[in-house]
Amino acid sequence: MRLSVYRKAHFNAAHRLFNPNWSDEKNAEVFGLCNNPYYHGHNYDLEVKVTGEVDPETGFVIDIKVLSDLIKDEIELKFDHKNLNIEVEEFKTLIPTAEHICWVIWNILRKHIPEKFDLGVRLYETARNYVEYDGL
Repeated sequence: MRLSVYRKAHFNAAHRLFNPNWSDEKNAEVFGLCNNPYYHGHNYDLEVKVTGEVDPETGFVIDIKVLSDLIKDEIELKFDHKNLNIEVEEFKTLIPTAEHICWVIWNILRKHIPEKFDLGVRLYETARNYVEYDGL
């Protein structure tokens, strides 16, 4: 029996969308208010989906406590109340768009979740805007 387990999480972070290879004018044109040189923040909601076979001995796909701790230790502590551009190493050379943040989170988690499981990450930047990545 193959099922999916979901875990929700939340973090607050600031960022600035800015391409250093572009002029200030082009950055303002493309990124608008998100290019504010003083940064801006979001209350991000995160959903992590793990899909796999149910273990007949435990009845779990994955232990939700283990997944919860992994998300807290590897994602929330790294991203929460941080300036992504300045304090998160991956974004020193990568524009911290919602797409890139989602992709980075997926890559961090993928290293810790056994390959026998499929992994999906959905990141809400606002209540109406979200991105998701499943490794494909």
